[in-house]
Amino acid sequence: MKMWIVIVFIVILAAYPLKSMAHGVRGKVASGGVIVKAEYTTGDPMSYAKVVITAPDKKIPFQIGRTDRNGRFCFYPDIPGKWKVVVEDGMGHRLEMNLPVKHVGHVGISGYVETPMQRRISKYLKAITGISIIFGIFGCLVGWKGYRKIRDVTV
Repeated sequence: MKMWIVIVFIVILAAYPLKSMAHGVRGKVASGGVIVKAEYTTGDPMSYAKVVITAPDKKIPFQIGRTDRNGRFCFYPDIPGKWKVVVEDGMGHRLEMNLPVKHVGHVGISGYVETPMQRRISKYLKAITGISIIFGIFGCLVGWKGYRKIRDVTV
């Protein structure tokens, strides 16, 4: 008799699972947070680049991930202070920013974050590229002229 009651009890439990014994999931869209957009100086996005977010005064990363195809990465800072954001594309390009967070979920700056050194390097690279193109064209002309001289002498 006791065995029959236990079997009925188990069948009832199996047929009607209790909410307290199971758990589910749910989603919620929250507002706020910080969106970092990484792009090259040409305006092209740094798609799928590695991102490491570090909280103020911490050594272990707060969040690690990748940018989306548009070069964007979102995170929600949970304490005020200077947050470090590093974006690397794996081909030698690296973007490093310090974002001042005044209160949770709000960064005190917006727009492009660029250090004066990055601006100077960009100007120098443009100047060096222009000079290199001029020297390259001049070298091709002198080489062609020399080749024609040698060809005319041997004929």
